[in-house]
Amino acid sequence: MMVSSSILDQKGCLPRSEGDTGCYVDVKQYAAIRDPVLSAKRWKGHPNPPRMADFPPARLHLFKPAFYSMGVDCFGPYTIKIRRSNEKRWGILFKCLTTRAVHLDLIPSMDTDAFLMALRRFIARRGKPKEILCDQGTNFRGGEREMQEAFRALHPDLKEQLACQQIKFIFNPPGSPHFGGCWEREIRSLKTALQVIIGAQVVTEEVLHTVLIEIEGILNSKPLGYTSSEVADPDPVTPNYLLMGRRDASLPQVIYDDPEILGRRRWRHSQILADHFWQNFLKYYLPGLQARQKWQTESTNLQVGDVVMIVDNQLPRALWPVGKVSQVFPGPDTRIRSAEVTVKGRTYVRPVARLVSLPALPKDD
Repeated sequence: MMVSSSILDQKGCLPRSEGDTGCYVDVKQYAAIRDPVLSAKRWKGHPNPPRMADFPPARLHLFKPAFYSMGVDCFGPYTIKIRRSNEKRWGILFKCLTTRAVHLDLIPSMDTDAFLMALRRFIARRGKPKEILCDQGTNFRGGEREMQEAFRALHPDLKEQLACQQIKFIFNPPGSPHFGGCWEREIRSLKTALQVIIGAQVVTEEVLHTVLIEIEGILNSKPLGYTSSEVADPDPVTPNYLLMGRRDASLPQVIYDDPEILGRRRWRHSQILADHFWQNFLKYYLPGLQARQKWQTESTNLQVGDVVMIVDNQLPRALWPVGKVSQVFPGPDTRIRSAEVTVKGRTYVRPVARLVSLPALPKDD
């Protein structure tokens, strides 16, 4: 083996037989033979994501309005009928990260202008958000860029007044839908409802828009936590309670021991209703946010210089690119959940759940 290694170092290949100048094993194949651990990792290794983090502050804004922090995503397209022609429309979903309320709208295309106009309509109806989380869609990237350019072009005095009112965009790493699981799950429910209601029909734009708003009402009426079957218990917490003060068209039905509060002391009645709602919110909704269904064990954090393989489900495993970690992005809990990987001079930002850690190669490799 030592002789073969010497020949390999000099010629870059192993000879077929004594005196033969041909080669039958190249350097990469030889490296795999020499390091069986690396070969096993490359062909059988799996990503080792870190332990699921606690809920970020963006999802626990108890004293902020709805949609203060929200996620955005698009879905579709859906074919609509306009006179004698068919056109495509897309839906856009705004999801409040704290109350789980949703806001749906229809956009004519997936470009930046359509997203910005949908965002302006949203702000006019729901208020301006503080931060927006979204994926790496080109329309979202373009929307952030144009908003920043428009802000820089404002008059200096006006810019100073609006400096604290900018919207912060936070983009998830590519190929990481679990970073936006809060709104991705809502889109799944939305698509299921659309499939049941519309199916393969080609409807008008007005019908599709109306159906989206109806689905918005349904999603905002579903309970956020435990639902009691007792009549005397308060109604379950729903997003509509936080948006409209009621779950749907009905009023909350609560039984009180003191009949006086239903008569002259109406202010006490309203206060008790608010107290019941707040206790229900704290008891049933907030504890359910922290349930961990997976990623419950600790794992070793990636470090700069680690050799990793990028998972790409569109390619065979043998073609998955291998590179080195050039930068890591720790979270508030110091765990690494995304990293920048350099592959042949190009850099990619990927979640740790898409990276397979490989053993470190010797310096001569």
